[in-house]
Amino acid sequence: MIQPFRPRATPAELDDLRSRLRATRFPDAPEDAGWSLGTDVDYLRELVAYWADGFDWEAQEAALNELPRYKRDGIHFIHAKAGTADALPLVLSHGWPDSFWRYSKVVSLLTDPGAHGGDPADAFDVVVPDMPGYGYSDRPTGLPPDTIAVAGRWAALMSDLGYARFGAAGGDIGSGVSRYLALEHPERVIAVHRMDAGLPVFTGDRAELTLPEREFLDTAAAWGAAEGAYAAMHRTRPQTAAAGLNDSPAGLAAWIVEKLRAWSDCGGDLESVYTRDEILTNVTIYWLTGTIGSAMRMYHVNGSIPAAQHARRVEVPSGFSLFPGDLVRPPRAWLDRIAHTVRVTEPAKGGHFAPFEQPEIYARELRDFFRPFR
Repeated sequence: MIQPFRPRATPAELDDLRSRLRATRFPDAPEDAGWSLGTDVDYLRELVAYWADGFDWEAQEAALNELPRYKRDGIHFIHAKAGTADALPLVLSHGWPDSFWRYSKVVSLLTDPGAHGGDPADAFDVVVPDMPGYGYSDRPTGLPPDTIAVAGRWAALMSDLGYARFGAAGGDIGSGVSRYLALEHPERVIAVHRMDAGLPVFTGDRAELTLPEREFLDTAAAWGAAEGAYAAMHRTRPQTAAAGLNDSPAGLAAWIVEKLRAWSDCGGDLESVYTRDEILTNVTIYWLTGTIGSAMRMYHVNGSIPAAQHARRVEVPSGFSLFPGDLVRPPRAWLDRIAHTVRVTEPAKGGHFAPFEQPEIYARELRDFFRPFR
């Protein structure tokens, strides 16, 4: 059964959060380390102080509750309708370390493009679910579903909402979910748009690849060696990290904020892209829902997806928007290898969280891509 959902944090929950923040025992750091060893401790001190005594969660929660939010079978989702019979249904899938928060700025841009300088004919009915164990979706009692199973959940959700056919879009883990929606339900997915191609999995003969593809594999491997320790922890020992992150809001902020800075198109200045309120809204969702452990465990189950699944080619028309600040950007030859790629763009600004960093640009990318498939 689909039911409206409007969460409210209790005064006791917020008092506990603020008490923990004020009692934070910060680590030391080498002089002038900055962000070179992870989260800058000086920045973290400032952020934690503001979180404890300046951040107005009630106002942020009220703003999020202005979105049309629902729950069905433990899944929390936004369902925003355009109000026109010919609007294209679109399911948007987020990744880590975020939730429906990633798309909160683009909902109105997509449902009512005419009010934002676009063509009303480009309107979407927008569905933004939280992954199981993320955001306000229920935490699975066992291991969470992998991206293939989540794609099945999204297909069922779209059926329950009355959509026989729809578009799919996403980034990060949500890119994989969108891919499996197209692979497992090609008769229903009109087209699929992705912000990335995921980190590459290739078990064939590298001699069969073009030079740009081989360079892409090498670049991805180098990125994994230099930046992928968080993912290895999530995949292998998520409960060890969860014990600390679920108990310390300052630790949780450090774990998430370092990725927001590293993966966004901010030139090293995190607050040139996000306000402190926006940063802390994302982190506070994780804190209040207690989902950092369940979110990390999805890496564990996704690590067991067979290589043969990664090798499948998407035949549904696919588009990619490769934002300049994202992690690893694939060449066109790789995109043609893995999907029936009909459009590739390179927007001027934006990173891993482009729907939040550059909502107008991201909304325009979706409008332009899906227009021929309406």
